[in-house]
Amino acid sequence: MPSLVSLVCVDPARVAQIWPVARQFIRSAIERTDLSEFADIEREVLSGDQLLWLAWSGQIEAAATTHLIKTKDKPVLVITACGGHGHKRWRHLLAKIEDYARKEGAKCVRIYGRKGWERALDNYRVEHVILEKAL
Repeated sequence: MPSLVSLVCVDPARVAQIWPVARQFIRSAIERTDLSEFADIEREVLSGDQLLWLAWSGQIEAAATTHLIKTKDKPVLVITACGGHGHKRWRHLLAKIEDYARKEGAKCVRIYGRKGWERALDNYRVEHVILEKAL
């Protein structure tokens, strides 16, 4: 029987203890998309400006980082990176991150990631696009 996977939001006061193990998941996600710089995410997580979330089943199956940003209307919770294996085991945990965003007064959750997430996540749609021209 497969073990259950739960969501853990790492207390920013303890993130430095967990980060050495979780960072590989975040680094992998960032390297796949090249949407941000790993050092920036790492600095913001370690300073408490971003939160670190873990899919935990006795071991880390996935890790994600979030950043609450201000907009003119309401805050937006941005999932800045998410990496792991076997997403079907833990992607349902996104609902708990959405609950956190609601409690923080966010108007929406945005995901910066691969296009494949669109197929994998119910009730998420493409709202904006990033156009890119290689030089």
